[in-house]
Amino acid sequence: MSAEVILIIFQVAILIMSVVIHEVSHGLMAFKLGDSTAKYAGRLTLNPMKHLDLWGSFIVPILMIFSFGVGFGWAKPVPYNPYNLKDQKKGPAWVALAGPLSNIVVAVIFGLFARFLPLSFVVKGEIARNIFNYQNLSVLLSGSFLAIFFWIAMMILTINVFLAVFNLIPIPPLDGSKLLFAFTSISEQKKIALEQFGFIFLLMFIFLFSAPLGYLLTGVLSVFFRYIVGI
Repeated sequence: MSAEVILIIFQVAILIMSVVIHEVSHGLMAFKLGDSTAKYAGRLTLNPMKHLDLWGSFIVPILMIFSFGVGFGWAKPVPYNPYNLKDQKKGPAWVALAGPLSNIVVAVIFGLFARFLPLSFVVKGEIARNIFNYQNLSVLLSGSFLAIFFWIAMMILTINVFLAVFNLIPIPPLDGSKLLFAFTSISEQKKIALEQFGFIFLLMFIFLFSAPLGYLLTGVLSVFFRYIVGI
């Protein structure tokens, strides 16, 4: 098995665990706020087998990695009943926010781990610049466990930042839409309409604003790289 294939397998595994943490965090927040639906469904676990979606967790990420070098995916949504929440007005917003926040926490933890690995500033910078360039990485990581650990930490940081930022877009079915609904006076009819056609709106948004979205992601990542990782 070539080094490039091994790196791709690592990226898919990191993506799967990141979306699992994201979904479990939704369920844990709902449980804390009074809803046990996720618990009774057996979804308050980090066991990926309980959360995996064939298309979102395997097929789409692998196709994207081979096509664009970067993978994106999702797990099966953790179920919860908003009518069981103690605060039915703001509760859904807290449940929604828990997912992106968990990704940010993971990104910070592994960013700090990467920061304190005893590698030179130059080596860290080269790995960060080539984080998705598997041909160059196979050379940069060759024979150095520290370099491999640094790349894994940076990949975890990058994927989790991406998941957090993307999910905060205020378009259904993303978490940002729940925040929008909680803090604005949108009627129930409009909410239902937005949720019905949300996926179409989301695809249109990605198509029309892919460049600004890319700049936003790059900008947020650069903040994490500079202030958390120190490169």
